[in-house]
Amino acid sequence: MSKYLLMLLVAFATMSCSKKVDVTGNFAGGSPLERVELIEASGIATLPLVNMGVDSKGTFSGSFEAPKNGMYIMAYAGKTAMVYLKQGQELNISGQAANFPAQFTVTGDAKNNHDFLTEIQKFIQTYAAKINVGELVSKKEDQFLKDVKKIKLDIEKNIDDSGKKTSADKEVIEFKKDELNASLLGLLNQYEIAHPQATQNLAYKPSEAFKNLEKEWSENSERMIKNHPIYRTYLLGKYNTEFQAFKTKNDKTGTGLYSDLYAQFLDTKKDMPQITKDYLLAFILASGDISPETTPENMAKIDKIIEEKIKDSQIKEDLKRISFVIAGPKIGETISSAQLLKQDGNNFKLSDATSKPTLLMFYASWNPYISERTVPVLKEVVNFYKSKVDFAFVNVDDTKDQFMKTSAAMMKGIPGTNLYAENGLNSQLAKDLGIYGFKLPSFVLIDKDGKVASKVFYELGDEQMVTALDKISGLKAPMVEPQVQLQNDLLAPQTQMPQPAPTK
Repeated sequence: MSKYLLMLLVAFATMSCSKKVDVTGNFAGGSPLERVELIEASGIATLPLVNMGVDSKGTFSGSFEAPKNGMYIMAYAGKTAMVYLKQGQELNISGQAANFPAQFTVTGDAKNNHDFLTEIQKFIQTYAAKINVGELVSKKEDQFLKDVKKIKLDIEKNIDDSGKKTSADKEVIEFKKDELNASLLGLLNQYEIAHPQATQNLAYKPSEAFKNLEKEWSENSERMIKNHPIYRTYLLGKYNTEFQAFKTKNDKTGTGLYSDLYAQFLDTKKDMPQITKDYLLAFILASGDISPETTPENMAKIDKIIEEKIKDSQIKEDLKRISFVIAGPKIGETISSAQLLKQDGNNFKLSDATSKPTLLMFYASWNPYISERTVPVLKEVVNFYKSKVDFAFVNVDDTKDQFMKTSAAMMKGIPGTNLYAENGLNSQLAKDLGIYGFKLPSFVLIDKDGKVASKVFYELGDEQMVTALDKISGLKAPMVEPQVQLQNDLLAPQTQMPQPAPTK
């Protein structure tokens, strides 16, 4: 009996601590070419946690490890909606594909909190329509402060009323109140910046009453900096004038790396909490300097900034991951030895040495326009370089059956090895190389010893890719005007938090 009780307690503890969120749903009329993704909304450049295919009936399912309780972005067909999720929940989503995100239904554990958020959103849309920000910033400070306090009271009352009506969790009610404070702090900052110009009172300075209100609404600053990108935006705006003066003084050539300068600026803020510095610097890095266009030299500088300046281990880990995903594996590294499957059923490893260098292509059946835009150009590239370069087409569809159908249809007649990464975007290869849906299709060269020989490319017509192919093959591609360019979905809005890039 005691043994049974112990097993029961262990099982209960396991369920209680589970971070797994199970997702099921149906978008009636949904296309099998569309995917459903969920992304944690409060992190730093967080990556999709799950990428789910939609079948011919609009049905999808999947699961993921939720890093925290909070807001998540749900992306479908290039559109996004927000849902509040808790670790260990079951989420069911349904609706008409054509109506998403304006209309959809949430059932399961997440229903009450979703209903709560929907109630507030309806109220705020109506309430905000009555507010003229231009008029607000033109008002005398005492009247402005009176108005913004009323805005806070009105919306907080709706939050409390909606919470009772929907039986929302205390946690999500607190979240919305913090979000409200962050938004109003942004409005205070907007007033401070715009009021002098709006009233031609260039000597205006905020009063003590203004500063005290700002301090009062910043009471939960540590919680807000962790959970609300809008609060980070507010702080960046608040410090922008001071930073621009610092930048002018310390970047005489105007060529300094933005994040490096901002890190130096934050070092002067002796009273600022380290967690705030971490989030602000991470925000700058993720929304600006870490990009596909960043040079290897600057990526090396960024890696050093992340290692030396970011103290929070989770933020550091997230930044390192997004940096790796964007930049890809480093040139000279041995390519992943993850096991792949050939069309004939035999196993294959990319790291195995060959007699020629190899161009790898990563793709899936649901890539937009791949048949029309990518394959025709791919045929030309293969035909030109095939005497000196091998080609391997790595499919990351959800199932082996889909791989067999897709490779037979799309790659028919193109010389090369067709390979399948089992479990698609959840495969070991995808994890090793940082392959996500927004990086498809993509290309990378490996040399005959199985080592990475180029950065990751997203367009077959990329001049740097042609140069890399010429160099590794010893051939010289003819100079022609590009007729077709590959559509690149990298860093598409549906997979990223909406974040304003810093002013450079």
